[in-house]
Amino acid sequence: MSTQPVHAELAAKIQSTLISNALTTAQWDAHIQSCLRYHFGAAMIPAAWVKRTADALHGSGIKVASFIDLPFGTMTSAGKAYEAARVVENGAQEIDLMPNIGFLLSGMKNEFFEDVRGVVEAVPGTPIKIMLELPLLSPTERERAVALSVEAGVAYLKNASSGAVGTATPEDIRFLRHLAPRKVGIKASGGIKNIMQVRELLEAGADLVGTSAGPQIMAELDGSDIVPERGQPY
Repeated sequence: MSTQPVHAELAAKIQSTLISNALTTAQWDAHIQSCLRYHFGAAMIPAAWVKRTADALHGSGIKVASFIDLPFGTMTSAGKAYEAARVVENGAQEIDLMPNIGFLLSGMKNEFFEDVRGVVEAVPGTPIKIMLELPLLSPTERERAVALSVEAGVAYLKNASSGAVGTATPEDIRFLRHLAPRKVGIKASGGIKNIMQVRELLEAGADLVGTSAGPQIMAELDGSDIVPERGQPY
């Protein structure tokens, strides 16, 4: 069964996320089936599951997305670039990158820039979506993070990595949209659990929405019940 045509445009903006340090094949299969059922824009999956996911979604039109160095961002910059190249080789079409926020908080602007730029250069043509962890930053640091990330060549700015850092708000999305060039997209992420949040974030300027509650959100639209997938609250 596929999502109703009236919901197709919204589903295409959702990046359905499954992140867990105990991910099983049964959970992965349920995730893939829900992505196919609702035809989400992308399936966000850990790096070790990218090739399997790319094979499963081949020909579906659903993108395969993965992430680098979540949740801490403290891997070496060279390690991040290497891992990015490997996940793209395995079929990832987009990458969400956790930068080293500690560099930014320490005033190490060049190190922050090179950390991000190294990943962008390692996978030319692959959109990089940077997790800016706005709740952890001062107003000045937020502006600096946006400027450095755009200069480094990211394709999308994300307000945060997950609900553990902070729930996505329309205010944060409007802030990013105001500062970002039009060529740079905005992805909302963190504690997004219902259709009202999704609509508010899209109206605020988000181009994409990352959530582990994609199936529940679509079921809310359909007026049906669904068993939640097990994963982290992203």
